[in-house]
Amino acid sequence: MADFDVVGVGLNATDTLLTVAQFPAYAGKARILEETLSPGGQVASALVACARLGLRAKYIGTVGDDERGRVQMESLRASGIDLEHVQVRHGCPNQSAYIVIDQSTGERTIFWRREDCLRIDPEEIAPDQIARGRLVLIDGHDTAAVARAASIARARGIPVVVDVDTIYAGFDRVLPNTDYLVASSEFPSGFTGERDPFVALERIQEHYGMRVAAMTLGTHGALARWNGKYIYSPAFVVNCLDTTGAGDVFHGAFCYAVLQGLPLDEALEFSNAMAALNCTAAGARGGIAGLEQIRALMAHGERRAHPDFAARCQRAGSQD
Repeated sequence: MADFDVVGVGLNATDTLLTVAQFPAYAGKARILEETLSPGGQVASALVACARLGLRAKYIGTVGDDERGRVQMESLRASGIDLEHVQVRHGCPNQSAYIVIDQSTGERTIFWRREDCLRIDPEEIAPDQIARGRLVLIDGHDTAAVARAASIARARGIPVVVDVDTIYAGFDRVLPNTDYLVASSEFPSGFTGERDPFVALERIQEHYGMRVAAMTLGTHGALARWNGKYIYSPAFVVNCLDTTGAGDVFHGAFCYAVLQGLPLDEALEFSNAMAALNCTAAGARGGIAGLEQIRALMAHGERRAHPDFAARCQRAGSQD
């Protein structure tokens, strides 16, 4: 039996949240209404979501030895995440981000920095670390390291979920060992050069052979391709205070859904619901909800569908 349900390899960050009434025009200025230090980061926040859902989670990554690093470690430790193979890099600042939150919409603008002293080398990813999980979650930043993690998992029959938000050099070495690609809305078109997201997902999936090729769509939900078919899942409508971390929480929820064996349409709906609830509070982990709240939103929540995505999926389904 595996020691952990999810092993995550990738980024963490400690954010400074700056809330303004409205994001200013270029070269303008705005009064800061609130300033908060808050832990975040792709894989780290996804693992916090996994832990909130009752999964046993292990994090493999690096943190700085500054105050931001201590904030991050305290948050992960308080969530019950195993930190045995987190490396504290001495004399190195933790990854940081300054996130400007537009109070009128809840949308955020991110400025981030990560020093090279935080880089994870592939040799630091040991097979026994990866083999302790039922599922592996990776992002794309330290590409060689996460490629090694994915390769180790594939060799042991452990499913790999990938969260990638932008184009990283050498990322084509990660995708052959990917089972579930859940990318940002920009990645499929940027990676393939194909503007049509449906065609872009098809090209990626057909070339690399992953079970599911999907993309998150922000306020419009998520789109996935599986078994030659497209599934569109509309977003939930909530009182949005801050969209920071919504994608990270989506990935944590998706890992849970995969391990629970949920059908893909339900997995996407579940992930959309947990991501939406996180937007009802400030911070990357501000509104991470439990199963009862998620199921309640799924049962009674209002959905926001993108008409083009919904119509294209409906047409594709009627042609089968």
